[in-house]
Amino acid sequence: MAENTIKSANHEKSETGKGDTSVIARIGKWLTGQKDNTKVEQEDKAAPVPTGEGQEVADLNGDGEKKPGRVRKRGGRRRSGRSRRKGAAADAPVAEATESAEQTESDEDDELVEEEAELAEVEETPEEKSRADNVKRKLLINTDEPEECRIALTENGRVEAFYVETVSHAQTKGNIYKGRIVSIEPSLQAAFVDIGEAKNGFLSFNDIHPEYLRGSSDTVRHWKDVEIEKALRKGDEVLVQVVKEAVANKGANMTTFLSLPGRYLVLMPGSDSAGISRKIESESQRDKLRSLIDSLELPEGVGYIVRTASKDITKTAVSEDLRYLLNLWTEIRERGQKLAAPALVYKEQDIIARFLRDRYTPDIQEILVDNEEVLRKVQAFLDLTPGRKKTVARLHAGTQPIFNNHQVEKQIEQIYQPTVPLPSGGSIVITPTEALVAIDVNSGRTSKDKNFEESIFLANMEAAEEMARQLRLRDLGGLIVVDFIDMRESKHVKEVEKKVKASMKHDRAKVDLSRISKFGLMQISRQKLASPVERGSYHVCEHCLGRGMVRSVETLALVYLRRVQTVVVRREVKRVECRLPLAVAQYLLNKKRADLVELEGRYEVAINIVGDPAMAPNDGQVEAIRG
Repeated sequence: MAENTIKSANHEKSETGKGDTSVIARIGKWLTGQKDNTKVEQEDKAAPVPTGEGQEVADLNGDGEKKPGRVRKRGGRRRSGRSRRKGAAADAPVAEATESAEQTESDEDDELVEEEAELAEVEETPEEKSRADNVKRKLLINTDEPEECRIALTENGRVEAFYVETVSHAQTKGNIYKGRIVSIEPSLQAAFVDIGEAKNGFLSFNDIHPEYLRGSSDTVRHWKDVEIEKALRKGDEVLVQVVKEAVANKGANMTTFLSLPGRYLVLMPGSDSAGISRKIESESQRDKLRSLIDSLELPEGVGYIVRTASKDITKTAVSEDLRYLLNLWTEIRERGQKLAAPALVYKEQDIIARFLRDRYTPDIQEILVDNEEVLRKVQAFLDLTPGRKKTVARLHAGTQPIFNNHQVEKQIEQIYQPTVPLPSGGSIVITPTEALVAIDVNSGRTSKDKNFEESIFLANMEAAEEMARQLRLRDLGGLIVVDFIDMRESKHVKEVEKKVKASMKHDRAKVDLSRISKFGLMQISRQKLASPVERGSYHVCEHCLGRGMVRSVETLALVYLRRVQTVVVRREVKRVECRLPLAVAQYLLNKKRADLVELEGRYEVAINIVGDPAMAPNDGQVEAIRG
C-alpha cells in the first residue's frame, strides 16, 4: 500500500462521483476487521487520537455521553471502584484512586469500593469556590534577554505555572519531520527513524498509519497480527511528529498520526474522529458547537476536536481557525513531498504563542511583558479573542527586572532545589531518579509544642498541596512515590488522600493515584508533558557526574598511588609522569613521599608528580614511559 514516498492521508473522492475507498474507511476496516466502518470511532482499536500538549480529550462520537469504562487488569485481578466525573477534559485530567492492598473478603471489597468512590468524588467546598472567585491571576512574560524566555502564571502572587525555553534547549515536541526508516526491531514492534537530529526517533508500530504499510491489509484482522519487518522496509520515508522529546540516551517518540492544534480546534489529518472537549458540559453548548462544525466544509479524511476555548465562540472565529489549520496542513503536505529526507517540515510555534494558544483563559486579569514586540504580539492575540474584556496587557516599566519586581524570582529558584519548606515548619524533599521520583515529607518544627497527631496531620495536608504544585512546576512525570508521615487515625489518612486528589485537579497532565498504604506510601502516575524544567538551565556536574559527592583527597590520593604501583612493575618502564589535581599531588608529595622513594629505588624508575589546579578530581593522568 505504501510506497517509498510521502502520501497524503487526505484523499478526496474521484471526479466520477462514485469515489475511491477513502483512507479512513481502509483504516477502519484494517484496524477493526469490519467491512462496515460507520462505527469505527466506537471501537477500542480506532486510529489513535494524540492527547499531548496543545490537544484535548474529547467524546469522539460527539454525543457528549460517557463511554463504557474498559476493565483494566493489574496483577491478575480487576480494579474496582473506578469512577470518572462527567465533563472531565484533557487539560483537567482525571485522577483515579486504586486499591493499595489485596482484599479477599467481599464485604471488604465493597467497603473499599465505597471509599474509592468517595475519594473520586471530591467536590469544591463553598469556601474553596469563594476563594477561587477572589483569586487575582496575572501572567508575567520575561523576554528581555534573547537567550532565554520565561513565563510565570501567578495567583495572588504565588507562582502556579512556570515555563522556560532557552536557545540551547528549544522544544521539539510538535515538530513534524520527513524521516527515513533506518532500523526495524521486530522484538520491540517498532522502527527507528532518521529525522536529521543527533538521535534517531522511536516509532512504535501502533503509531504507524496503515498507508505506510506494505502489502494488503484486507486479510489481516488485527494490527497486532502484522509482522513489522514485512510491513516496513529500511529506507521507507515517513512523515512523523514528535510526541515525546528525547531524554538522555533515548531518542524522541514519534507518530505518523499528525495533529495540528489551533486556538479552537485540533485538526487530525488521516483520521475520521470527531468530538468535543469533555470540559464543555452544557448539552446546549455541545449541540450548538456540533451544528456549527457541521455547517463548515471539512475535507474528507480529516478529523477534529473542538477545544475548550470554543465555548461561546462565534462561527466566524471557528471558521478562520479551521481555514488556518487547513492551509497549514496543505503547506506541510507540499513541503513533505518536495523536501528530501531527513528534513524538518514544520516547526512548532515559540513558547509565547504556544502558551497563549493552549493556556490562556479569560480569568487572567493582567498580562505584563518587558518587551514591546512581545506586547504587540500579545495585544494582537487578545484583539482576536472573544470574552477577554477583563484581560489587560501592559508593558513593565519598573527599574527592577519584571520577575524581581513581582517577588517571583525566589519562588522560581525554589523549583531547582530539592527541599521545599512548608508554612508550618515542615518540608518535602524531592529526589528524581532514573526509575521514579521519591518525595519525602518531614515534620521539622511542626510538632514542637503541639499535639503530636494533629501536627503530623497538618504537615501531611500542607505537603499534599505543595507536592501537587511542585509536580506541575517541575513537570515531573512517570512513577512518583510519596512517603507521608505515619498517621494513626484513619480519618486523617482519608483527609490527606482527598487533599491530594483535590490539589491534582489543577494539573493538566493525566494523573492516577493510589491510596496511602499501611507504610504511609502513596503511588502517583503522572503524564510527562515536557522535559523537566531544569534541563535547559542546568547540566551534569563535571566533578561528581551527577552524584552530588566527590571522593576525599585522601581516598583519591590512594587511588592514584595504587595506579602508580601497577605501572612501575611493568618491564622496560623508566619513568612515570603523573599529572594530578593540585590537592592530590600535594598530599602524595607530602604524606606519601617515603612510599614513592621506595618504589623508585626498588624498580629503578623515576616518578614525577605535577599538580594542576584547574584539573577536575577524576581527570588525573598517570603515564608510563618506556626506556
